[in-house]
Amino acid sequence: MDKLRLLTPGPTPLPENVRLALARDMIHHRKNDFKIIMNRVQRGLQYLFGTTEPVMTLTSSGTGAMVAAVTNLFSPGEKVLVIEAGKFGNRWSEIAQAHQLEVVALPLAWGKAVMRREVENALSRWPDISGVLIQASETSTGVLHPIKEIANLCRSQGKTIVVDGISAVGISPCPMDEWGIDCLLTGSQKGMMLPPGLAFIALSQDAWKKVQEVKPRNFYFNLLKEREKCLADQTLFTPGINLIVALEECLKYFQENTLELIYKRQWAMTQMVRKGVECIGLELLVADSYTWGLTSVKLPPGVDGVNLLNVMAREYNVMAAGGQDHLKGKIVRIGHMGYVDWSDLLAGLYALRSSLVKCGGYSGSRDYLEQAMEVYEKLI
Repeated sequence: MDKLRLLTPGPTPLPENVRLALARDMIHHRKNDFKIIMNRVQRGLQYLFGTTEPVMTLTSSGTGAMVAAVTNLFSPGEKVLVIEAGKFGNRWSEIAQAHQLEVVALPLAWGKAVMRREVENALSRWPDISGVLIQASETSTGVLHPIKEIANLCRSQGKTIVVDGISAVGISPCPMDEWGIDCLLTGSQKGMMLPPGLAFIALSQDAWKKVQEVKPRNFYFNLLKEREKCLADQTLFTPGINLIVALEECLKYFQENTLELIYKRQWAMTQMVRKGVECIGLELLVADSYTWGLTSVKLPPGVDGVNLLNVMAREYNVMAAGGQDHLKGKIVRIGHMGYVDWSDLLAGLYALRSSLVKCGGYSGSRDYLEQAMEVYEKLI
Protein backbone atom coordinates (compact mmCIF):
# COMPACT_ATOMS: atom_id res chain seq x y z
CA MET A 1 0.00 0.00 0.00
CA ASP A 2 1.41 3.37 -0.98
CA LYS A 3 1.54 5.97 1.76
CA LEU A 4 -1.37 8.41 1.58
CA ARG A 5 -0.03 11.87 0.73
CA LEU A 6 -2.48 14.63 1.52
CA LEU A 7 -1.48 17.56 -0.69
CA THR A 8 -4.68 19.55 -0.38
CA PRO A 9 -4.82 23.15 0.88
CA GLY A 10 -6.49 21.97 4.07
CA PRO A 11 -6.98 19.68 5.83
CA THR A 12 -3.28 18.89 5.96
CA PRO A 13 -1.31 15.94 7.39
CA LEU A 14 -0.97 15.65 11.17
CA PRO A 15 2.38 15.22 12.97
CA GLU A 16 2.64 12.08 15.08
CA ASN A 17 2.80 13.98 18.39
CA VAL A 18 -0.40 15.80 17.43
CA ARG A 19 -2.18 12.51 16.70
CA LEU A 20 -1.03 11.15 20.05
CA ALA A 21 -2.20 14.29 21.85
CA LEU A 22 -5.64 13.92 20.27
CA ALA A 23 -5.87 10.45 21.85
CA ARG A 24 -5.21 11.59 25.43
CA ASP A 25 -7.79 11.18 28.18
CA MET A 26 -10.44 13.89 28.35
CA ILE A 27 -10.02 16.75 30.83
CA HIS A 28 -12.58 19.27 32.04
CA HIS A 29 -12.52 22.71 30.45
CA ARG A 30 -13.32 24.56 33.70
CA LYS A 31 -10.64 22.92 35.82
CA ASN A 32 -7.05 23.90 36.49
CA ASP A 33 -5.42 21.37 34.12
CA PHE A 34 -7.16 22.99 31.17
CA LYS A 35 -6.34 26.52 32.34
CA ILE A 36 -2.65 25.67 32.50
CA ILE A 37 -2.77 24.42 28.91
CA MET A 38 -4.70 27.49 27.75
CA ASN A 39 -2.15 29.78 29.34
CA ARG A 40 0.66 28.15 27.40
CA VAL A 41 -1.43 28.04 24.25
CA GLN A 42 -2.11 31.77 24.51
CA ARG A 43 1.58 32.61 24.56
CA GLY A 44 2.18 30.36 21.58
CA LEU A 45 -0.67 31.91 19.61
CA GLN A 46 0.60 35.42 20.30
CA TYR A 47 4.01 34.38 18.98
CA LEU A 48 2.44 32.87 15.87
CA PHE A 49 0.22 35.92 15.18
CA GLY A 50 2.95 38.41 16.02
CA THR A 51 0.82 40.29 18.53
CA THR A 52 0.67 41.27 22.19
CA GLU A 53 -3.13 41.25 22.04
CA PRO A 54 -5.19 38.23 23.19
CA VAL A 55 -5.73 35.58 20.52
CA MET A 56 -9.12 34.01 21.09
CA THR A 57 -9.82 30.37 20.32
CA LEU A 58 -13.23 29.60 18.86
CA THR A 59 -14.66 26.14 18.32
CA SER A 60 -15.72 26.51 14.70
CA SER A 61 -14.33 26.43 11.21
CA GLY A 62 -12.37 29.41 9.92
CA THR A 63 -15.59 30.77 8.49
CA GLY A 64 -16.86 31.12 12.07
CA ALA A 65 -14.01 33.52 12.78
CA MET A 66 -14.93 35.46 9.62
CA VAL A 67 -18.49 35.77 10.90
CA ALA A 68 -17.22 36.82 14.33
CA ALA A 69 -15.06 39.54 12.78
CA VAL A 70 -17.88 41.01 10.72
CA THR A 71 -20.58 40.87 13.40
CA ASN A 72 -18.37 42.31 16.14
CA LEU A 73 -16.61 45.05 14.18
CA PHE A 74 -19.42 46.47 12.04
CA SER A 75 -23.01 47.53 12.61
CA PRO A 76 -25.76 46.83 10.07
CA GLY A 77 -25.79 49.62 7.50
CA GLU A 78 -22.04 50.30 7.59
CA LYS A 79 -20.18 50.23 4.29
CA VAL A 80 -17.23 47.89 3.73
CA LEU A 81 -14.87 47.29 0.83
CA VAL A 82 -14.43 43.63 -0.08
CA ILE A 83 -11.58 42.38 -2.24
CA GLU A 84 -13.20 39.70 -4.40
CA ALA A 85 -10.33 37.80 -6.03
CA GLY A 86 -11.69 34.29 -5.62
CA LYS A 87 -14.22 32.10 -3.85
CA PHE A 88 -13.19 33.20 -0.37
CA GLY A 89 -13.21 36.88 -1.24
CA ASN A 90 -16.78 36.27 -2.37
CA ARG A 91 -17.44 34.66 1.00
CA TRP A 92 -16.54 37.93 2.74
CA SER A 93 -19.26 39.62 0.67
CA GLU A 94 -21.81 36.93 1.54
CA ILE A 95 -21.08 37.21 5.26
CA ALA A 96 -21.19 41.02 5.17
CA GLN A 97 -24.49 41.03 3.28
CA ALA A 98 -25.98 38.52 5.71
CA HIS A 99 -25.11 41.01 8.48
CA GLN A 100 -26.85 43.75 6.46
CA LEU A 101 -23.70 45.67 5.63
CA GLU A 102 -23.44 47.70 2.44
CA VAL A 103 -20.81 45.97 0.34
CA VAL A 104 -18.59 47.74 -2.16
CA ALA A 105 -16.96 44.92 -4.11
CA LEU A 106 -13.59 45.25 -5.80
CA PRO A 107 -13.71 42.31 -8.24
CA LEU A 108 -10.50 40.95 -9.72
CA ALA A 109 -9.72 38.24 -12.23
CA TRP A 110 -9.09 34.96 -10.46
CA GLY A 111 -5.33 34.64 -10.30
CA LYS A 112 -4.62 38.36 -9.87
CA ALA A 113 -3.63 40.11 -6.64
CA VAL A 114 -5.07 43.47 -5.68
CA MET A 115 -2.84 46.51 -5.97
CA ARG A 116 -2.60 49.21 -3.32
CA ARG A 117 -3.67 51.92 -5.76
CA GLU A 118 -6.87 50.00 -6.56
CA VAL A 119 -7.81 49.98 -2.88
CA GLU A 120 -6.79 53.63 -2.56
CA ASN A 121 -9.01 54.57 -5.51
CA ALA A 122 -11.97 52.76 -3.99
CA LEU A 123 -11.52 54.46 -0.63
CA SER A 124 -11.34 57.84 -2.39
CA ARG A 125 -14.51 57.14 -4.37
CA TRP A 126 -16.42 55.94 -1.29
CA PRO A 127 -14.98 57.88 1.67
CA ASP A 128 -17.69 56.53 4.00
CA ILE A 129 -16.25 53.01 3.78
CA SER A 130 -15.41 51.99 7.34
CA GLY A 131 -13.51 48.76 6.75
CA VAL A 132 -11.70 46.56 4.25
CA LEU A 133 -12.21 42.78 4.16
CA ILE A 134 -9.46 40.81 2.43
CA GLN A 135 -7.67 37.46 2.28
CA ALA A 136 -3.95 37.30 2.92
CA SER A 137 -3.87 34.20 0.73
CA GLU A 138 -6.80 33.49 -1.60
CA THR A 139 -7.00 29.71 -1.34
CA SER A 140 -9.12 29.21 -4.45
CA THR A 141 -6.37 30.59 -6.70
CA GLY A 142 -3.08 30.76 -4.78
CA VAL A 143 -2.80 34.56 -4.87
CA LEU A 144 -0.99 36.44 -2.10
CA HIS A 145 -2.35 39.94 -1.52
CA PRO A 146 0.00 42.78 -0.41
CA ILE A 147 -1.37 42.95 3.12
CA LYS A 148 1.43 45.06 4.58
CA GLU A 149 0.89 47.84 2.04
CA ILE A 150 -2.90 47.77 2.29
CA ALA A 151 -2.82 47.73 6.09
CA ASN A 152 -0.57 50.80 6.01
CA LEU A 153 -3.06 52.53 3.70
CA CYS A 154 -6.02 51.65 5.92
CA ARG A 155 -4.21 52.85 9.01
CA SER A 156 -3.42 56.20 7.37
CA GLN A 157 -7.11 56.71 6.55
CA GLY A 158 -8.61 55.35 9.76
CA LYS A 159 -10.19 52.30 8.09
CA THR A 160 -10.48 48.95 9.85
CA ILE A 161 -8.68 46.17 7.96
CA VAL A 162 -9.81 42.60 8.55
CA VAL A 163 -7.51 39.88 7.20
CA ASP A 164 -8.47 36.28 6.57
CA GLY A 165 -5.19 34.50 7.27
CA ILE A 166 -6.60 30.98 7.07
CA SER A 167 -4.09 29.96 4.39
CA ALA A 168 -1.33 32.29 5.57
CA VAL A 169 -0.82 32.10 9.33
CA GLY A 170 1.97 29.63 10.04
CA ILE A 171 2.81 29.48 6.32
CA SER A 172 4.03 32.92 5.29
CA PRO A 173 4.86 36.11 7.22
CA CYS A 174 1.83 38.07 8.44
CA PRO A 175 2.90 39.77 11.69
CA MET A 176 -0.22 41.45 13.00
CA ASP A 177 1.21 44.22 15.17
CA GLU A 178 4.17 45.07 12.94
CA TRP A 179 2.00 45.41 9.84
CA GLY A 180 -0.80 47.25 11.61
CA ILE A 181 -3.54 44.68 10.98
CA ASP A 182 -6.73 45.41 12.94
CA CYS A 183 -8.11 41.89 12.85
CA LEU A 184 -6.30 38.69 11.90
CA LEU A 185 -7.95 35.28 11.88
CA THR A 186 -7.15 31.73 10.89
CA GLY A 187 -8.35 28.13 11.14
CA SER A 188 -6.78 25.01 12.57
CA GLN A 189 -6.59 22.73 9.53
CA LYS A 190 -3.87 24.33 7.38
CA GLY A 191 -0.61 25.81 8.60
CA MET A 192 -1.61 24.99 12.18
CA MET A 193 -1.32 21.21 11.48
CA LEU A 194 -4.53 20.27 13.30
CA PRO A 195 -7.83 18.73 12.22
CA PRO A 196 -10.61 21.17 11.33
CA GLY A 197 -12.64 22.49 14.23
CA LEU A 198 -10.86 25.47 15.77
CA ALA A 199 -10.58 29.07 14.64
CA PHE A 200 -8.41 31.85 16.05
CA ILE A 201 -8.93 35.59 15.98
CA ALA A 202 -7.07 38.61 17.37
CA LEU A 203 -7.95 42.31 17.33
CA SER A 204 -5.86 45.47 17.64
CA GLN A 205 -6.52 48.03 20.35
CA ASP A 206 -8.27 50.27 17.81
CA ALA A 207 -10.42 47.35 16.72
CA TRP A 208 -11.41 46.64 20.31
CA LYS A 209 -12.60 50.25 20.64
CA LYS A 210 -14.81 49.69 17.63
CA VAL A 211 -16.20 46.45 19.07
CA GLN A 212 -17.22 48.34 22.20
CA GLU A 213 -19.05 50.88 20.05
CA VAL A 214 -20.77 48.23 17.92
CA LYS A 215 -21.90 46.17 20.94
CA PRO A 216 -21.91 42.56 19.68
CA ARG A 217 -25.27 41.13 18.70
CA ASN A 218 -24.05 37.59 18.13
CA PHE A 219 -24.67 35.33 21.14
CA TYR A 220 -22.08 32.67 20.33
CA PHE A 221 -19.42 34.84 18.69
CA ASN A 222 -19.40 37.59 21.30
CA LEU A 223 -15.78 38.69 21.26
CA LEU A 224 -16.03 41.05 24.23
CA LYS A 225 -17.12 38.19 26.46
CA GLU A 226 -14.71 35.82 24.73
CA ARG A 227 -11.82 38.17 25.52
CA GLU A 228 -12.76 38.20 29.21
CA LYS A 229 -12.60 34.42 29.29
CA CYS A 230 -9.41 34.34 27.24
CA LEU A 231 -7.65 36.59 29.76
CA ALA A 232 -8.71 34.11 32.45
CA ASP A 233 -7.30 31.14 30.45
CA GLN A 234 -10.78 29.98 29.55
CA THR A 235 -13.20 29.95 26.62
CA LEU A 236 -16.69 31.43 26.64
CA PHE A 237 -18.40 28.16 25.71
CA THR A 238 -17.41 24.49 25.80
CA PRO A 239 -14.44 24.20 23.41
CA GLY A 240 -12.96 21.40 21.35
CA ILE A 241 -10.88 20.22 24.30
CA ASN A 242 -8.87 17.51 22.53
CA LEU A 243 -8.07 19.92 19.68
CA ILE A 244 -6.74 22.49 22.13
CA VAL A 245 -4.62 19.86 23.87
CA ALA A 246 -3.14 18.96 20.47
CA LEU A 247 -2.78 22.64 19.62
CA GLU A 248 -0.24 22.99 22.40
CA GLU A 249 1.96 20.46 20.60
CA CYS A 250 1.70 22.37 17.33
CA LEU A 251 2.61 25.65 18.96
CA LYS A 252 5.65 24.03 20.60
CA TYR A 253 6.77 23.09 17.09
CA PHE A 254 6.53 26.70 15.89
CA GLN A 255 8.39 28.05 18.89
CA GLU A 256 11.14 25.41 18.90
CA ASN A 257 11.78 25.59 15.15
CA THR A 258 11.19 29.39 14.96
CA LEU A 259 8.95 31.08 12.43
CA GLU A 260 11.99 32.20 10.46
CA LEU A 261 13.00 28.60 9.73
CA ILE A 262 9.44 27.45 9.06
CA TYR A 263 8.91 30.27 6.57
CA LYS A 264 12.22 29.42 4.91
CA ARG A 265 11.07 25.83 4.39
CA GLN A 266 7.67 26.90 3.11
CA TRP A 267 9.26 29.27 0.60
CA ALA A 268 11.67 26.56 -0.56
CA MET A 269 8.84 24.07 -1.07
CA THR A 270 6.81 26.67 -2.96
CA GLN A 271 9.68 27.32 -5.36
CA MET A 272 10.31 23.59 -5.66
CA VAL A 273 6.76 22.85 -6.77
CA ARG A 274 6.61 25.78 -9.17
CA LYS A 275 9.84 24.67 -10.82
CA GLY A 276 8.65 21.08 -11.08
CA VAL A 277 5.34 22.14 -12.64
CA GLU A 278 7.08 24.30 -15.22
CA CYS A 279 9.52 21.50 -16.09
CA ILE A 280 6.60 19.13 -16.61
CA GLY A 281 5.39 21.64 -19.20
CA LEU A 282 2.34 22.98 -17.41
CA GLU A 283 1.40 26.62 -16.88
CA LEU A 284 1.05 28.21 -13.45
CA LEU A 285 -2.21 30.04 -12.77
CA VAL A 286 -0.50 32.80 -10.78
CA ALA A 287 2.60 34.23 -12.44
CA ASP A 288 3.55 36.58 -9.61
CA SER A 289 2.15 37.63 -6.22
CA TYR A 290 1.69 33.92 -5.52
CA THR A 291 1.02 32.49 -2.11
CA TRP A 292 3.34 30.20 -0.17
CA GLY A 293 2.08 26.70 0.57
CA LEU A 294 -0.22 26.37 -2.45
CA THR A 295 0.43 26.11 -6.18
CA SER A 296 -2.38 26.30 -8.75
CA VAL A 297 -1.67 24.63 -12.08
CA LYS A 298 -3.52 25.21 -15.35
CA LEU A 299 -4.42 22.11 -17.33
CA PRO A 300 -4.16 21.96 -21.13
CA PRO A 301 -7.28 21.73 -23.32
CA GLY A 302 -8.67 18.23 -23.44
CA VAL A 303 -7.43 17.23 -19.98
CA ASP A 304 -10.25 16.99 -17.45
CA GLY A 305 -9.07 18.10 -14.01
CA VAL A 306 -11.66 16.03 -12.16
CA ASN A 307 -10.50 12.88 -13.94
CA LEU A 308 -6.83 13.76 -13.38
CA LEU A 309 -7.38 14.16 -9.64
CA ASN A 310 -9.14 10.79 -9.54
CA VAL A 311 -6.17 9.14 -11.26
CA MET A 312 -3.72 10.77 -8.84
CA ALA A 313 -5.74 9.46 -5.90
CA ARG A 314 -6.55 5.99 -7.24
CA GLU A 315 -3.21 5.05 -8.76
CA TYR A 316 -0.71 7.03 -6.67
CA ASN A 317 -2.57 7.69 -3.40
CA VAL A 318 -1.86 11.42 -3.75
CA MET A 319 -4.73 13.72 -2.83
CA ALA A 320 -4.67 17.18 -4.41
CA ALA A 321 -7.49 19.68 -4.92
CA GLY A 322 -9.30 20.93 -7.98
CA GLY A 323 -10.57 24.29 -9.11
CA GLN A 324 -13.69 25.89 -7.71
CA ASP A 325 -16.64 27.49 -9.47
CA HIS A 326 -15.66 28.41 -13.07
CA LEU A 327 -12.17 26.88 -12.59
CA LYS A 328 -13.53 23.43 -11.79
CA GLY A 329 -11.89 20.86 -14.05
CA LYS A 330 -9.46 23.46 -15.39
CA ILE A 331 -6.83 23.64 -12.65
CA VAL A 332 -5.21 21.47 -10.00
CA ARG A 333 -4.25 22.96 -6.66
CA ILE A 334 -1.28 21.36 -4.93
CA GLY A 335 -1.07 22.11 -1.22
CA HIS A 336 2.32 22.10 0.47
CA MET A 337 1.47 23.73 3.78
CA GLY A 338 1.66 22.38 7.29
CA TYR A 339 3.28 18.99 7.97
CA VAL A 340 4.52 18.36 4.43
CA ASP A 341 8.13 17.87 3.31
CA TRP A 342 10.15 17.66 0.10
CA SER A 343 9.64 13.91 -0.27
CA ASP A 344 5.86 14.35 -0.26
CA LEU A 345 6.22 16.93 -3.01
CA LEU A 346 8.43 14.72 -5.17
CA ALA A 347 5.70 12.08 -4.97
CA GLY A 348 3.10 14.71 -5.77
CA LEU A 349 4.95 15.98 -8.82
CA TYR A 350 5.48 12.42 -10.07
CA ALA A 351 1.78 11.66 -9.63
CA LEU A 352 0.83 14.89 -11.39
CA ARG A 353 2.97 14.21 -14.48
CA SER A 354 2.04 10.54 -14.73
CA SER A 355 -1.67 11.27 -14.33
CA LEU A 356 -1.45 14.07 -16.90
CA VAL A 357 -0.11 11.63 -19.49
CA LYS A 358 -2.72 9.00 -18.62
CA CYS A 359 -5.46 11.61 -19.06
CA GLY A 360 -4.33 12.53 -22.57
CA GLY A 361 -1.80 15.24 -21.85
CA TYR A 362 1.84 15.36 -22.84
CA SER A 363 5.10 15.95 -21.01
CA GLY A 364 8.49 15.35 -22.54
CA SER A 365 10.47 16.15 -19.41
CA ARG A 366 12.62 13.45 -17.84
CA ASP A 367 14.48 15.42 -15.16
CA TYR A 368 11.66 17.48 -13.65
CA LEU A 369 12.14 15.86 -10.23
CA GLU A 370 15.87 16.56 -10.23
CA GLN A 371 15.34 20.18 -11.25
CA ALA A 372 12.67 20.68 -8.59
CA MET A 373 14.88 19.17 -5.90
CA GLU A 374 17.84 21.30 -6.97
CA VAL A 375 15.80 24.45 -6.38
CA TYR A 376 14.76 23.25 -2.94
CA GLU A 377 18.31 22.40 -1.88
CA LYS A 378 19.60 25.81 -2.97
CA LEU A 379 16.99 27.63 -0.89
CA ILE A 380 17.06 25.47 2.22
